[in-house]
Amino acid sequence: MSKRTKVTELSPDHISGVIEMALSDHISFADIETEYGISDSQVKTLMRRELKNSSYKAWRRRVRSFGERRKVYK
Repeated sequence: MSKRTKVTELSPDHISGVIEMALSDHISFADIETEYGISDSQVKTLMRRELKNSSYKAWRRRVRSFGERRKVYK
């Protein structure tokens, strides 16, 4: 993907790939940006749009929790 892709330009397959990567505890936002060209804020927006509200909140809590424990994390 090109650098700084708009989320609305992503195909359903790419959206699925971004979600899968974002849900993984071992893949950083930087890796997602390298692969798909979307920033961490765009990933969060996409996740908010695509996941159920409760799933999104649980994901954000988990990401924040890991972020506090590890410097190099989402």
